[in-house]
Amino acid sequence: MTASHNRTVSVIGLGYVGLPVAVAFGQQSFSVGFDINAQRIAELKDGLDHTLEVSSDALRSANVLFTDDATDLQKADFHIIGVPTPINDSKQPDLTPLIKASETLGPQLKKGDIVVYESTVYPGTTEEDCVPVLERTSGLTCGVDFFVGYSPERINPGDKERTFTNILKIVSGQTPEVLDIVAAVYESVVKPGVHRAGSIKVAEAAKVIENTQRDLNIALMNELAIIFNHMEIDTIEVLEAAGTKWNFLPFRPGLVGGHCIGVDPYYLTHKAEKLGYHPDVILAGRRINDGMGEYLAGQIVKQMIAADQPVKGARLAIQGITFKEDCPDIRNSKVIDVIRGLQSWGIDVLVQDPQANSQETEHEYGIRLVDASELTELDGIVVCVAHRQYRETSAADYKALLKPGAGVYDVKAILDRDAFRQQNVPLWRL
Repeated sequence: MTASHNRTVSVIGLGYVGLPVAVAFGQQSFSVGFDINAQRIAELKDGLDHTLEVSSDALRSANVLFTDDATDLQKADFHIIGVPTPINDSKQPDLTPLIKASETLGPQLKKGDIVVYESTVYPGTTEEDCVPVLERTSGLTCGVDFFVGYSPERINPGDKERTFTNILKIVSGQTPEVLDIVAAVYESVVKPGVHRAGSIKVAEAAKVIENTQRDLNIALMNELAIIFNHMEIDTIEVLEAAGTKWNFLPFRPGLVGGHCIGVDPYYLTHKAEKLGYHPDVILAGRRINDGMGEYLAGQIVKQMIAADQPVKGARLAIQGITFKEDCPDIRNSKVIDVIRGLQSWGIDVLVQDPQANSQETEHEYGIRLVDASELTELDGIVVCVAHRQYRETSAADYKALLKPGAGVYDVKAILDRDAFRQQNVPLWRL
C-alpha cells in the first residue's frame, strides 16, 4: 500500500502487539522500533522473533531501526505505545508499564509530535493518567505542543489470518485535525481501513468491552458445563444441538487466560467501582472463569477415585501450558491453576508443551517442561491446550503412554470419543 501521510512512525514496546505494527510501517517506509529489553532488540536485529508473530523474512525486509536507545525516538514524529497492561495480584489494573513507557518517550518529544496509545486501558487513562506524565517529562503542553490519540490493539496471538494489517482499526484523536492524521497513518497500512471513534474515551471503552463480552459468554458456557456435569450430560453435545439454531452463539467452555480476555474486564470494573458502581454481572463472570482451573483439578481427582486409581503419587501429564493453541504465549495462563490444584492432592504433574519456551515457563511459574519422551507409564493425561500436535495424536498413541485403565481428560473437547472408546481408553471432557 502507498503511504498517504508524511509522518515517521516509532513503536514503543516490541512484544505481541508492537512488533507487527513496527514491521508493517517499516515495510512502507523508515520506522523506529524501541524496546527496553536489549536481548529482544538483538534477537530482532538477527531476524528472530520468539513470539512467532513475524517471520524472519518480514523482519529483514522491513526498514525498522530496532533500538533500546530512547534518543532514537527523536527520529520519529508519530509515536505508538503498545506495552502490556496487566493486573496485579489483587486483580487491580497495573499501569506501571504504560507510565514507564510514557516517561521514556516524554523527554524525546518535539513540538508537533503525536502520541497514540494502543494498550488496553479503562476509559480516561490516556488523558487522565498518561498525558500528565508526557507533559511532566517533556516540558511541553498537550493540545498545544504535542497531541494524543488512542487506537486499541486487536492482535490475536497465533492467528495468521487476522493480523494487524488485516483487521479494521478503531482510531481516535483529541481534535478533529489530529484524528485525520491518526486515521491517515493507520489507513496507509491497514487494508480494511479504520473506524473513527467520536472521542478517545469511546475508543478506550470499545476496546475494553470487546473482551468483556467474550469473557461473559465463556463464563456462561463454563457455568452450563458445571450444571450439565452434575446431570451427567455431555456439554459439547448440548452445544452442538443448540448450535443448529441460526442465532445461537458458538462459544465453548474452557480456561480463560491470556493478556486480554482474562484481564481486560478488570480494567472496566476498576473504573466502574471508582465511580461508585459495582458491576455484578461482569465480576460474576470473572469469578466463574477464574475458578475453572481448580474446578477441573477437582473433577479429574473425582474421576480417578471413581476408577479406583490411587491419587497421591499418581503421575499425570499436562499437555499444554500456553494460554491458547498454537501460540508460545504463557502470560496469565490458567493451566497453572489446574497444575497447582492437582499438586495439592499429592499428584506428580509432568508438564509438556511443544510451543512454550522452557526458560520462560520456569521463570514465570517455576515449572520445568518435560520432553515428550518422558511421558510413559502415566496415570492420566490432561489435554489443556488444543495445539495442533495434540489434535493430530491418535487414540492409540495416547493409549501407549498410559497405564492400563488410566484415562485422558480432554479440557478442550478436541479428541474423538469414538476412537478412544474403540481403544478402551476412558475419555472425560469438560
